[in-house]
Amino acid sequence: MPDRLIFHVDVNSAFLSWEAARRVKLGETDLRLIPSAVGGDPEKRTGVILAKSLPAKRRGVVTGEPISSARRKCPELVLARPDFALYERNSRAFMDICRRFAPVVEKFSIDECFLDMTGTNLIYPDPIKTAHEIKDTIKSELGFTVNIGIGPNRLLAKTASDFEKPDRVHTLFYPELAQKLHPLPIDELYSVGESTAAKLRAHGIDTIGRLAACPVEYVVSIIGDKFGRLLHNYANGIDDEPVTSEVSEAKGYNISTTLAEDVVDIETANRILLALSDSISARMRADSFKAGCVTVSIRTSSFKNRSHQRRLSNATDITSEIYELAKQLFGELWDGHTPLRLIGLSLTGLTRGEVEQLSFFPDEVGDERRERSRLIDKTVDEIRGMYGSETIIRAAAYGVSRDIGKKYKARNDLKNKDDNKHGE
Repeated sequence: MPDRLIFHVDVNSAFLSWEAARRVKLGETDLRLIPSAVGGDPEKRTGVILAKSLPAKRRGVVTGEPISSARRKCPELVLARPDFALYERNSRAFMDICRRFAPVVEKFSIDECFLDMTGTNLIYPDPIKTAHEIKDTIKSELGFTVNIGIGPNRLLAKTASDFEKPDRVHTLFYPELAQKLHPLPIDELYSVGESTAAKLRAHGIDTIGRLAACPVEYVVSIIGDKFGRLLHNYANGIDDEPVTSEVSEAKGYNISTTLAEDVVDIETANRILLALSDSISARMRADSFKAGCVTVSIRTSSFKNRSHQRRLSNATDITSEIYELAKQLFGELWDGHTPLRLIGLSLTGLTRGEVEQLSFFPDEVGDERRERSRLIDKTVDEIRGMYGSETIIRAAAYGVSRDIGKKYKARNDLKNKDDNKHGE
């Protein structure tokens, strides 16, 4: 069996790079060259920095901090709103380029993927040259840069891609561990969080090399058996997890919004539910799923959580049907007067395809109405896909949907990214 050869391709500051590339094509200023960031509305309670440029990073701006805090550090910060239709297009585009070179490509998150290049040495005898070719092709065709890490497994390839950025190719093979991996601080080892790093440092293990040199039993005594053995393997560059092109099926879609002002009337709540339904159903349609169960959740101003769900007789991906059921559930859930600070919506019981349960009593009027609703959704999705998520906003949801439909996707992308990693 040939030695494994894995590439990890990671877009440099993806959300900001994708917005910058779009603006450059329009003849506008390149956001990557000025203090800039992508984030939500600074007037909202949940407005945070999702991505920042290197000039902004040098001014102390960090991902995840409130926009108000970032602007205190950097008053001239240029802020771009998120556009997840744009991000999805760019994500698909750079991974399609990767598929030109690799027999197996695994999407790891919206902005990174693994390529299994094992056995391609006759086609690509120089892996580093091939990585540069992939990187440069993405840059020339799509206008943004990536880092590519090369190694004998996923762990070392991903670690290598995190070395000096942007627009670089790095290797991390076993003979390079002592020089490139082992001197790094312990918290730079994949899956080591703050609490684990603190425990290890308390026992004198402050670098990855020291962890690698420790007897595994000693590591287990500090942080537990399963996780201890895993980290000990990682410190020694051991990772047998395969790269697979099979995408694990989504279990469900979740969206919620923390409100700028507490909701105290049904009209406002319904506008929010429509915006949530619009955003989450569009995301589900893009993945070719239908939902068989809808759940509405609320959080009161006193931080009490409640939820209510109902199964559908037929799975659906139609925004109007999801919204109508969400309104019913909300009406049964809320007492009509307790102030609400959060409203959420979940779609589960997912199925693929066009199969629907047939009725013995056909409803021609209902079927026609559903088909019309599907056509409306399809048209709206296509227009947003071409021109951006704010191109069309459903009238009843105007004023809330542009904030909701974006923050949700950022949270889910980050969550999906974390779910794909070994947590503490």
